[in-house]
Amino acid sequence: MRPTTFLDLAWRLKRGSITRRHFLGATGLGLAMAQLGPRPASARGIGDRVSLCTWPSYHDPANFEAFTAATGAAVEVTVFGSNEEMLAKLQAGAAGFDVLVPSNFAIPDYVGLGLLQPLDAALLPHHDPAQHDPRFLAPGVVEGRLYGVPKNWGHSGFVYDSRATTARPTTWKAFWDLARGDLTGRVLVNDYQITTVGFALKYFGYSFNSVDPKELADAERLLLEVKPHLFGITSDYKPPLLTGDAAASICWSGDGVQLRRENPAFTYVIGRKGGEIWADYYAIPADAPNPPGAYALIDFLVTPEVSAREVLAHGYAPTDARVKALLPPELLADPILFPAAELLSPLEFGVAGVLIDPVRNEIFARFKAA
Repeated sequence: MRPTTFLDLAWRLKRGSITRRHFLGATGLGLAMAQLGPRPASARGIGDRVSLCTWPSYHDPANFEAFTAATGAAVEVTVFGSNEEMLAKLQAGAAGFDVLVPSNFAIPDYVGLGLLQPLDAALLPHHDPAQHDPRFLAPGVVEGRLYGVPKNWGHSGFVYDSRATTARPTTWKAFWDLARGDLTGRVLVNDYQITTVGFALKYFGYSFNSVDPKELADAERLLLEVKPHLFGITSDYKPPLLTGDAAASICWSGDGVQLRRENPAFTYVIGRKGGEIWADYYAIPADAPNPPGAYALIDFLVTPEVSAREVLAHGYAPTDARVKALLPPELLADPILFPAAELLSPLEFGVAGVLIDPVRNEIFARFKAA
């Protein structure tokens, strides 16, 4: 099966024009899942509701339905647009979340602020650390204690509508120049300090994680120059792109997959001179009202066949080798999910402290207010 055929089937399934049975049979994924067999989470003592605070378009709703069918507990989903937004909610006293999905660099900061509880690995029997690349395990461990188990990984790049410009940008310098050039008035940036300030730094060849005052001053100058040319600042960038109101945006890799499914004219780009690689994790807040439900949901979602369905829905790469083994070869060959090594090697993981760095946050606040 060609990659385009597989992705077309996946998108038709998402839209409801074919059945799940047809999809699993046509792609061969159903056979792989059947061989592993379903392993639903235990329903004991988890109540009738589990609250998940996660990113938008980041799960297969059918998995939540399956969890409810297996346990009797409904999954209540709240979405956030950035780790900063999640942090602000938690610091403002938002309660009621049982499971969070923070990114790698956020976990040490959340732990330092007392916002996460350590995890009991014995309550997560379907999480097998031996199946994960160590670079994706390490951020979930702080001072020798487990606080997060990997969900998936991805990278941050930009997407553009190839019909809107003759340019074919490959670097962050080219992206920002397009924003105040050919695509003026049609470019979006994330409402997210980490990426927007980070990629302004990449214009000059600086580290994505820089906190150097001179380098940050250069990034702020660029952002203020570009601001009048932008269509908007939002992490919910897919709707204006799909309507044609906007033509380019900073973009997470899974959204790049989803946009390409909607319209092949959208081209996703990893900046060739560096950018961001990241991983997201399942974690439990310190004040979670339903820890048994949290453990049950996390353990269910990291079960390989369940996680494989997540990958099909959101287009982000799994960190678990067992999940990769369930995916069709065509998907493993997708250059957005699994880019070439030469594109990945210049990318940086976000580091602890950048999320809460006061100078970077002040720069971003001034940029938004300008």
